[in-house]
Amino acid sequence: MIQSIREAYNKAFNEAYYSKFLNQLNSKHPGAIDFRVAETPIFIPAAFTKKMLDTCDYIIDKITDPNFKQLTNNAIPKQLHVPNETNYSPFIAFDFGICVNDEGEIEPQLIEMQGFPSLFAFQLWYDEVFHSMYDLPKNLSPFLNGYDKEKYLVLLRNIIVGNTPVENVILLELFPHEQKTRIDFYCTTDYIQIATVCLTELINENGHLFYIRNGKKTPVLKIYNRIIFDELLQQPYTVIEKANQIFFNKVHAEWIPHPNWFYRISKYTLPFLEHPNIPETKFLSSMNSLPTDLNNYVVKPIFSFAGQGVLIDVTKENIAAIPDQENWIIQRKVNYAAAIETPNLPAKAEIRLFYFWDEGWNKPKAVMNLARLSKGKMIGTRYNKNLDWVGGTMAYFEQ
Repeated sequence: MIQSIREAYNKAFNEAYYSKFLNQLNSKHPGAIDFRVAETPIFIPAAFTKKMLDTCDYIIDKITDPNFKQLTNNAIPKQLHVPNETNYSPFIAFDFGICVNDEGEIEPQLIEMQGFPSLFAFQLWYDEVFHSMYDLPKNLSPFLNGYDKEKYLVLLRNIIVGNTPVENVILLELFPHEQKTRIDFYCTTDYIQIATVCLTELINENGHLFYIRNGKKTPVLKIYNRIIFDELLQQPYTVIEKANQIFFNKVHAEWIPHPNWFYRISKYTLPFLEHPNIPETKFLSSMNSLPTDLNNYVVKPIFSFAGQGVLIDVTKENIAAIPDQENWIIQRKVNYAAAIETPNLPAKAEIRLFYFWDEGWNKPKAVMNLARLSKGKMIGTRYNKNLDWVGGTMAYFEQ
């Protein structure tokens, strides 16, 4: 999007460079990157970044409002409500599409948000590798608000580990070595030394949790939670029973972030927001009549992740067939801009801003990001894998 840098990057690009970049990116944990990495980062002008940050400020004002919890009480499915909820989520991710408005101007539009972690450690590794191979202009950075690698790592470690002995802090996931995001788990261990533990490996003794570390039963005092309930509920009965013991009974461990925030800060929140850079969104069940121009809307299940279940080409018949319409939203479509020039077809993009909220702060701050390129209808690393110049990447912001 910064034209001069885009032209220079594309002119210098060749397949040998890309292959070398991928080899270096995979060198830390060979075979662990289970998604397509795009051929290019995105270069974001300062004015565009400011629009994203201003939109996030508006949303954060809503999230930090004393009435926010009451407003989102119905966001958490009753059967998935976890005890001992915290007052805030230390991690929030905001997804923005790079879009074009009716006046032909490029602008950000909020697509989704989540009170849940993202690829916080892998993106740090991505930036290290990219900087080792490409001489970026000094005024470009993947970080925001004055953060750099060292400050970012200190903050990440402080939020997840703090003063707790590192052996008593775990990253919790469901069959972590089978997850597409496992590279991030491994990089988390590299950077902050916490172990990755599968839910099935946890030991619960009257609410006190343990795991086996170096052959020794070790107490768990903090849980960096990466389990998404949508996936958990698809597991066999024995796994769900194990989850019931850990999530839905009181345990003597701190959740980072608490699982309830996955639902509070989510698609459920969008109908309560009104902003030029947030598409009009309503609960499907609240619609007395459907829009006459349904082709300009998408319908999304509230309780899903990674774009699963989204209806893009919406018809009245699609909507009539949805039995639980209270669990769906209808959202005006955004017009993604084919703004990223590539050697063939231009690509569309989304940027995910990482917001961290440390203890003692009155609100979260933007610190870093990831980005995704696409040439299809859906944005995400699981889509259009057979194309080039698509997949996971990073945004570099003009400072």
